[in-house]
Amino acid sequence: MEISSLSGLKRKDFQSSVQGKKTDLFTLVNNRGHEVSITNYGGALVAIMVPDRDGRFANVIQGHDTIQGVVESPEPFLSTLIGRYGNRICKGHFNLDGKDYDLAINNGPNHLHGGPTGYHARVWDAEQKDAQTLLLHYLSPDGEEGFPGNLDITVVYRWTDDDELVIDYKATTDKATIINLTNHGFFALAGIANPTPDIMDLQCQINADFYIPIDDTSIPLGEVRSVQGTPFDFTTMHAVGDQIDADDVQTRNGAGYDHCFVLNKRFAGELSYAAKIYEPKSGRTMEVYTTEPGVQVYTDNWATGYPGQAGSTFPRRSAICFEAQHFPDTPNRPFFPTCILRPGQEYTQTTVYKFGVEK
Repeated sequence: MEISSLSGLKRKDFQSSVQGKKTDLFTLVNNRGHEVSITNYGGALVAIMVPDRDGRFANVIQGHDTIQGVVESPEPFLSTLIGRYGNRICKGHFNLDGKDYDLAINNGPNHLHGGPTGYHARVWDAEQKDAQTLLLHYLSPDGEEGFPGNLDITVVYRWTDDDELVIDYKATTDKATIINLTNHGFFALAGIANPTPDIMDLQCQINADFYIPIDDTSIPLGEVRSVQGTPFDFTTMHAVGDQIDADDVQTRNGAGYDHCFVLNKRFAGELSYAAKIYEPKSGRTMEVYTTEPGVQVYTDNWATGYPGQAGSTFPRRSAICFEAQHFPDTPNRPFFPTCILRPGQEYTQTTVYKFGVEK
């Protein structure tokens, strides 16, 4: 018997076989009755059901309502797990320990998000540990999408009673490799709709005094630049739309915001405040905390109005992403914090998306 959910998503619509493995839908419910729904195809978030200031629930994550929709999405990275390397690698090439590696070119002249068959397009082994915890596991074989080493990955989604979506990542390898995992949630705090409202009035603060400027193919220029006096200064909260189309080479290169912010940290690996957004009409808020040194902020600059869950549509700039991660093109930038993982080491990351309401 199908149990009704706040989102209206039906588990049977996600139960199929892809790549010879079973797909399913898993719904986490906290003691407030608020919900998060996840499919093990790409670890995609398909529902986050939280109330507005008047107690009305809406889904604040963009996704699809069938497994076919997720697999065939016009936005292949829509609210999925990303790996083996999130963000871009220049010309899909890097050298590790004297050996050259070449990856798929899937974003202009560069490699993006682990390639076309990265972790967003894999069926993960899934185990719902309890009402509020989902464990996902994937063994990424040596040579998959060109990356060296068998990478053994566990990702745990935990939905707390304080409306925190906690994502814990762990990975080990049997050969030196590079790793940069993240979640590419497309957040729409106004609630998905037809059309989903744009984010221009969304209030945003980012705990970063510096950002990484990019060239016209979205590859780092090789410097870390102060946000002061630029459209990238979100040290105090203001509307996303204030300077998103500023006459600035960087906003032009990103077609808006599609840049990595260098988070203010007291020490490496600290779980600390990264960002906050506030949606003024609904009163919904989301805070981001992470152990990662950076967060890629993407303002959904290339969406086309494609269909999503329950008759919703996703126009350009109807979502914002906070992809906690190491910096783009790190394998080719020795002055960036390393993303190399070696045998005997363990990769770990924690990122928290905390939802709330302000009156």
